[in-house]
Amino acid sequence: MRMRFVALLALIFLAPLSLADEKKPSRVLMLTQSVGFRHGSVNRNDKDLAPAEIAMVQLGQKTGLFTVHCTQDAASDITKENLENYDLVMFYTTGKLPIADADLDYFMNTWLKEKGHGFIGFHSATDTFHDYQPYWDMIGGTFNGHPWGSGTTVTIAVHEPEHPTMKSFGKEFQIRDEIYQYKNWQPEKVRVLMSLDMRKCKPSKPYHVPVAWVKSYGEGKVYVNNLGHNEGSWADERYLESITAGIKWIRGDVEGESTPNPKLSKAQEEIAKAAAEKE
Repeated sequence: MRMRFVALLALIFLAPLSLADEKKPSRVLMLTQSVGFRHGSVNRNDKDLAPAEIAMVQLGQKTGLFTVHCTQDAASDITKENLENYDLVMFYTTGKLPIADADLDYFMNTWLKEKGHGFIGFHSATDTFHDYQPYWDMIGGTFNGHPWGSGTTVTIAVHEPEHPTMKSFGKEFQIRDEIYQYKNWQPEKVRVLMSLDMRKCKPSKPYHVPVAWVKSYGEGKVYVNNLGHNEGSWADERYLESITAGIKWIRGDVEGESTPNPKLSKAQEEIAKAAAEKE
């Protein structure tokens, strides 16, 4: 009788721990619709999925961290009703997406601000909704050209190599990818994690060019990474590990600071101006 009582106590006290340890995979909606320029990484070419979509499906399977539904139909899938099926939304998009006004308002001002929800913007997510201020206010800035084209090898300075989303990159790295510069940039609202090192990039421009950043958005979280234009980036383990960490950060599995760091952007601007003068 005593042994049964002890066993029952063990079940009572251990069961909550096991349930907490077995956190369910996040449900991800990945939108890769192009209303403007269509990148090769999200071009399905009459296949079921594009390279970026395949990479995300495989990453979810490999990590067990998330399941992903890939769509190129914003009108049908970015709706109040459908968003209730997901924890996290990813955009690799361009242009003014055909989302109903009420659904877009719900996505931006209700769903994304709820605890446990998050947004990850890949590459041209910043080349989306140019004229819709709430969107670029959420994402941090708007595409304004890319002096560093897809064939350019750039040097990127990692400002916080210990941030979970940045650990895979180290303190500095090189990559061949297309890098955007921005307008509507809001350094007072984001935490910049890595930028172009203008002292080591050609062309060298006299202004700060952030490459990745995070921010809190209500009780939700936002992670934006410029990389991903080239298909090769979607096979780069550094990039894939960063995305994995971004999902963990949004889930709350790992801690990572999101307090804005505008002083860093100002310092990077001064470094860029000095580098451009020497070119």
